[in-house]
Amino acid sequence: MRRRLVLAIGAVAAGSVVLFAIPLAIVLERQLHDEALLRLQRDAIAATRAIDLPAQRGDPVEVPRSHDRLAVYGRSGRRIAGAGPASADGHVAGALRSGRPVAVETGERLVVAVPVLARERVVGALRASRSTAALDADVRDAWLIVAGLGLGVIAIAVLAALAVSRRLTRPVERLAGAAARLGEGDFSARAPRTGVPELDAVAATLDATAERLDQLLRRERAFTADASHQLRTPLAALRLELEAMELDAPSEEVERALEQIDRLEATIATLLAVARDTPRDRAEIDLVAAVDAVEPTWRSRLAADGRPLRIQPTGTRPRARAAPAVVDQVLDVLLDNAYRHGHGEVTVTVRETPRGAAIDVSDQGPGLDGNPEAAFVRRASGGNGHGIGLALARSLAEAEGGALVVSNPGPHPVFTLLIGAEGRRRSYPPLIEPVEHP
Repeated sequence: MRRRLVLAIGAVAAGSVVLFAIPLAIVLERQLHDEALLRLQRDAIAATRAIDLPAQRGDPVEVPRSHDRLAVYGRSGRRIAGAGPASADGHVAGALRSGRPVAVETGERLVVAVPVLARERVVGALRASRSTAALDADVRDAWLIVAGLGLGVIAIAVLAALAVSRRLTRPVERLAGAAARLGEGDFSARAPRTGVPELDAVAATLDATAERLDQLLRRERAFTADASHQLRTPLAALRLELEAMELDAPSEEVERALEQIDRLEATIATLLAVARDTPRDRAEIDLVAAVDAVEPTWRSRLAADGRPLRIQPTGTRPRARAAPAVVDQVLDVLLDNAYRHGHGEVTVTVRETPRGAAIDVSDQGPGLDGNPEAAFVRRASGGNGHGIGLALARSLAEAEGGALVVSNPGPHPVFTLLIGAEGRRRSYPPLIEPVEHP
């Protein structure tokens, strides 16, 4: 902003100086030419007083000593004395005919023809010419002075623009700093007042937004705490009943039900931890081991539908900093998405990337129609998307500093979980939004 403001003011000042300086320089040049001709004409008139015409026979006409080239012409137009054309040129002829001085600029010389009077009659003419070298030097100096003044004005304008831009951009920078702290999750940040009504209005709006976000976040965290209590209590009761059933009559169905309850409790704990922004274990984990941990569950589910699950080896064991529960949850969502919406074999590949590691989940389905990003849109009644699963998985990935993308929309679509090696993540928690399920 500061640079654009300085450039704008400097450009306006330069344009104004140019529009003013060029006409001024032209006027000065014209004035210098007129003054030079006027001085030559004045000197020529003064020189005619020392010329005696008509001279006596045999008495030569004396031309006054001068730095200019002087020539005396008689009424007939013939040169009588001095240095100049042998016969009267148009300027001399004009002076003889009209009885008035004639002053012109021809090439590199200034020429003046002045009538010589005797008893109030025109008896001849004096032609005076002078080099324009001095005039050209004066014109050049005038242009340099005007250019120097113009550059000085532009420099002053630029310095003033720097001062003004500094005064205007500092409040904007402080306002941007407050907005950045707010974006990082510091809802106690307040924008400073600057005395500029427009900026103060923006600052007041930003403060009101921070207060509303703080209240909203408090309500969401209170909701997650209540949801945690309300969800875990019936799950605990259900677990007790299933365990009692297992003691009375052990069966594989009860054992699988208990495994699903364990999975559901882990999912709830992960989601609530992310929503609350509570500290989580982000030690460096082995992603191949994470994939191996979820393989048995999904291999059996896919096998029930005659679909194989293949873990693609890459020869390496990439590692990344992330919460294991979050990685497990995202993998569950991706595998569930391939199970519900895909076809054929499901392949999971763990690989290294220049900035960390990636897990690819693909199937042999027809792929995604239209914009791949629509798969991550939370679906309400009658809407498009894949429901809340993929949207929630992306939020979980971003909360760990990673990303969830569609690396190949299809056919044979591929969803990729990217995890940075440094475990960078956003400093603000994603909010759990209520979604109307179809």
